[in-house]
Amino acid sequence: MQALYLDCFAGISGNMLLGALLNAGLPEEVLREQLSLLPVDGYHLTIEKVNKNGISAVYVDVKLHTHDHHGDEHHHHRHLSTIFQIIDDSQLAPRIKDDSKKIFMLLAQAEAKVHGVTIEEIHFHEVGAVDAIIDIVGTVIGLNYFGIEAIYTSKLQVGKGFVKCCHGLMPIPAPATAELLKSIPYYNGEISKELVTPTGAAVLSALGTDYGSMPENFTSKTIGYGAGTWDLEIPNVLRMHIGEIPECIKTSETLLIEANIDDLSPQVFPYVMDKLLEIGVFDVWLTPIIMKKNRAATMLSILVPSNILDQVTTIIFEETSTIGLRYYSVERKMAKREFVTVALSWGEARAKISSYNGKVCSVTPEFEDCKSIAKQHKIPLKKVQQAVLDAAFNTIK
Repeated sequence: MQALYLDCFAGISGNMLLGALLNAGLPEEVLREQLSLLPVDGYHLTIEKVNKNGISAVYVDVKLHTHDHHGDEHHHHRHLSTIFQIIDDSQLAPRIKDDSKKIFMLLAQAEAKVHGVTIEEIHFHEVGAVDAIIDIVGTVIGLNYFGIEAIYTSKLQVGKGFVKCCHGLMPIPAPATAELLKSIPYYNGEISKELVTPTGAAVLSALGTDYGSMPENFTSKTIGYGAGTWDLEIPNVLRMHIGEIPECIKTSETLLIEANIDDLSPQVFPYVMDKLLEIGVFDVWLTPIIMKKNRAATMLSILVPSNILDQVTTIIFEETSTIGLRYYSVERKMAKREFVTVALSWGEARAKISSYNGKVCSVTPEFEDCKSIAKQHKIPLKKVQQAVLDAAFNTIK
């Protein structure tokens, strides 16, 4: 299983993540080509090698064309629905779209809670600007390029003191950042700067697997350094280890949450399931059951990383009629999974190749890719799926 370990001794931000991915081997031309698929203008992406206290790192900066009224206006007035539309209107892979939207959803939820408003009312002042869209989508592009399936992170140094926002001085970590860092271990340290940005915190909250020391079974293959903006008394870099974890690693940080529900309209369940999937649960399913007094009911089951237990609990109590739930740790064994992109006469599509003990055990066409081709070219879905399957098998050595 391809995995990352992030050493956050100087914090984390969107551009530090992007710089580290580039330094670790993400080709600049791949990043620029993929970002060009976003219907966003009014910016220029600069990528440069810098030196931070003796460490060579990559610094990424998104420069806005402030003279461009259109770009400037978007910089100040982006709502979540607008950002989702930008992502959905692109030709990026479905997985990149989904993960990017998941990160922005958590940003919106954090900002909304801090300011006491609804998600729809959030204007995304700092976090919704063009640079955040580029940093977030660019990071997800890089993770997808390397086939990353798990992200492990050290304890975060967030900095101390106050940071100036559009609302005035805010304590570090800023309120929205603190909201996103719930269930993620961090410490203030001795540096009077904001070292963890809302964007960096949102990526970890949305996609992070576990936090603390490097996993025992992790083998580092490549190390990349992404630079922060300031020059500090310590190297202002994010150190990214790209490596592997054995296929059969036990994942004790996974929880199974269950709730028996006998008085909820069936119309509500799909809405709740979608909402849970948006915040990053591994899986969610329904099982028909018979409860006491022979009463027909439904058991809601959710497989989740332990760090989002509180978020899942809140959704269950707010959106369903249950007044109790149970949860317990589970262990999983997972086959190694990697995506391949195959070229068909109708366009490109992805397939997931799963292997166990070094042998391929399953090849699965990516459904959303096949569906898109079938609709666009008006051909049977099963014909597209078979073509992807045949092409994917040809890639297996």
